[in-house]
Amino acid sequence: MRALRASLVAAIVALAAMVALPAAAQAPTKCTGKFVNPITDVCWSCLFPMSVGGLNIWPSGRPDTPNPGLPVCACGAPVPRIGIAAGFWEPVRLADVSTKPWCFVNLGGAKISPGFDIGNGEVSAQGQVGGTQQSTSKWHVHWYVYPLLYWMEILADFACFEQASFDIAYITEVDPLWQDDTLTALINPEAVVFSNPVAQAACAGDCIAATARLPLDAAFWCAGCQGPMYPMNGNVASHVGHVQASRLALSRFAFKMHREGLAWGTMGAPGLCNKYPMPMLRKQQYRIQMTNPIPTVSGKAACSPIGASDMPPQAGRSFPVKGEDMGYLIWRKRNCCVL
Repeated sequence: MRALRASLVAAIVALAAMVALPAAAQAPTKCTGKFVNPITDVCWSCLFPMSVGGLNIWPSGRPDTPNPGLPVCACGAPVPRIGIAAGFWEPVRLADVSTKPWCFVNLGGAKISPGFDIGNGEVSAQGQVGGTQQSTSKWHVHWYVYPLLYWMEILADFACFEQASFDIAYITEVDPLWQDDTLTALINPEAVVFSNPVAQAACAGDCIAATARLPLDAAFWCAGCQGPMYPMNGNVASHVGHVQASRLALSRFAFKMHREGLAWGTMGAPGLCNKYPMPMLRKQQYRIQMTNPIPTVSGKAACSPIGASDMPPQAGRSFPVKGEDMGYLIWRKRNCCVL
């Protein structure tokens, strides 16, 4: 009895100490990560398959999106120019996904704070909600322009590669639409239509399809096995694990970029000559590869599509303290008329 009483007193003292600490002291503040090595940290087999027209000239075990059937194409006005319809996968974006604001995971784990308190993130402890266990989390995303193939000059003068320099293109800490579900409704008013059990049950099919081959673009309100695509922000209502929740936040961010006209379509026949508007994200256009904390550089699940299960061993890994800040490389399908 005396031992039990002592344990109870110790627990009360510990709880009182946590309440007395300011919120910033309770939250994890150490940002972790490392710079991405373009040789060893990139799954170079994710470039494939490569195609000319409907023919795979460099096959791969990874699923591919449909390609234009004809091997020849024409672009240009007023005088059309004839070219070859090529298809390949290109690493074009890098993303930090962390619950710690201003944590730049892929920049060596640097925490670059402007010095004022905005953009808080969190992972809540489990609590009883309606008799069931449920955790929530709030994530931030940093979006980098990262056209790796162009920098490495793998093919000289290949105009199909995105030609740009490294840049931090977007940070969600300063975006009010990323912080609040009500403000987010300004860019996804259709979310109310899919906030019902029937619509969410369809996400099970998207999960199976994305894991087996490619996600279902028709089920645009689903992020497959990770959860619902709405709201388009980092507020995850059902946090299962860091890999699942961070991939969900990243998928929502990609949708947000397309909805705001900051990301465009590059796949299929419409993308042969130019990028085109894609306000409704086609999930099949992207593959996601983990770069932090442990790069996934081999295996079928190394660069899985949006919504694929994170259960396979190579899909992604996380661990306490140093493995809770996530970094991802974004691969984009590119169909291009090589003139």
